[in-house]
Amino acid sequence: MSPLTLDSTILVFGGGGTIGSSTALHLARKGYRNVRVLDVYPIPSAQSAGNDLNKIMGTSLRNPVDKQLSYEANHMWTNDPTFAPYYHQTGRLDCCGSPDGIEELRRTIKELNDAGLGDTAQWLDNAEEIGKRVPWLAANDMPGWKGIYFADGGWLAAAKAINSVGQELAKHGVQFSFGESGAFERLLLSEDGTTCVGAVARDGTEYPADRVVLATGAWSPALVDLEDQCCSKAWVYAHMQLTPEEVEQYKGCPVVYNEDFGFFFEPNEYGVIKVCDEFPGFCRFKMHQPFGAPAPKPVSVPRSHAKHPTDTFPDASEVTVRRAISTFLPRFKDKELFNRSLCWCTDTPDANLLITEDPRWKNFILATGDSGHSFKLLPSIGKHVVELLEGTLQDNLRQAWRWRPGSGDARKSKRTARAQDLSEVPGWNHDDKKLEANKEDSKETPATANSMSAIEPSGTFCCTVL
Repeated sequence: MSPLTLDSTILVFGGGGTIGSSTALHLARKGYRNVRVLDVYPIPSAQSAGNDLNKIMGTSLRNPVDKQLSYEANHMWTNDPTFAPYYHQTGRLDCCGSPDGIEELRRTIKELNDAGLGDTAQWLDNAEEIGKRVPWLAANDMPGWKGIYFADGGWLAAAKAINSVGQELAKHGVQFSFGESGAFERLLLSEDGTTCVGAVARDGTEYPADRVVLATGAWSPALVDLEDQCCSKAWVYAHMQLTPEEVEQYKGCPVVYNEDFGFFFEPNEYGVIKVCDEFPGFCRFKMHQPFGAPAPKPVSVPRSHAKHPTDTFPDASEVTVRRAISTFLPRFKDKELFNRSLCWCTDTPDANLLITEDPRWKNFILATGDSGHSFKLLPSIGKHVVELLEGTLQDNLRQAWRWRPGSGDARKSKRTARAQDLSEVPGWNHDDKKLEANKEDSKETPATANSMSAIEPSGTFCCTVL
């Protein structure tokens, strides 16, 4: 890549999400003056997996580079004023009762010790020890459970943190394009077709640029042909509303994760608990032709909840989420659930990120492949994307995040099985309800229409910056 200057024009598609907003932030903090964030929705983008109530925070060692990334992220969540208010250090419990799950816990402890991080985790050898460390579980039935407690873990107020980034970007004078003018359509290429010189948005707007960064998360494989290096998948969650008395009782509860059932978080300031089950994910394959593909090909294409607000999750997920609640929070097993949703991420075969210059087009940078574990990197991952842009990315990261088609099965990745296609499971698609709602909308009076036009349902949990 040719050298950049602080006046170079840089486009960040997906800039309303996790990796994109982080990239824009680090560009702005380094003094780049012509940065444009583009997204279908304002920050925090309603299509971003990061636009969520909360995400798990803690050290991950799935790959050799993860120790460094976890350390960098933890430092910024703890010390950077843009992020620190959104880190809730409640602790984290990883636990399991199945033989395979317990073996995984033992591997985790060994990996932590080998990495010199043994002092960050406490082994809990039985249900009694788990109950003493996490008293919210003490009365539960935990047959054969063992666990690891991380005092420095917890949860992140995800949408609020991205919104905080958006506010700082606005102060730096970063430019924004949202809606159809922020949606990626194709690249602008040099006459010989080898160099990216900008991009075209869905509405036809052309943006000449020195660099184009594609950080569009789960939508990346549907926008540009990644040659099967990423497979986009959905996981599920639901919310429960607690009473003020219940909120007080569960205040400070650690994040509890069990690979046989799922995980839950302490209630937020509004008394809402998020509960997730645990499984290899859902995909949604369609014949689709992303930019760069010579013909339509099978691609797992996300379905935006922002555009399809009546979507929920499959009937089978109702059973597994309820099972998680009965296991972790049996007193709430009959509570009403709301915000049943699919959350889309994109896996690589080895669960390493895909952050690299696309070898087909110079000056076009891919920054995707979150593999469901990247939100905690929000404060720091953009620094490394900028290093790639500037040609200073350290060798171990460059190697881990390289262009690597044919490296494995992204539909399975490092999970226990391949993702199941949503076409095989009923209960999540409620387009018939949307049609009924549209019919009712067509009957509205002018007064009703005027009052409703002042409300923009965004699916977010906090305000946008614009």
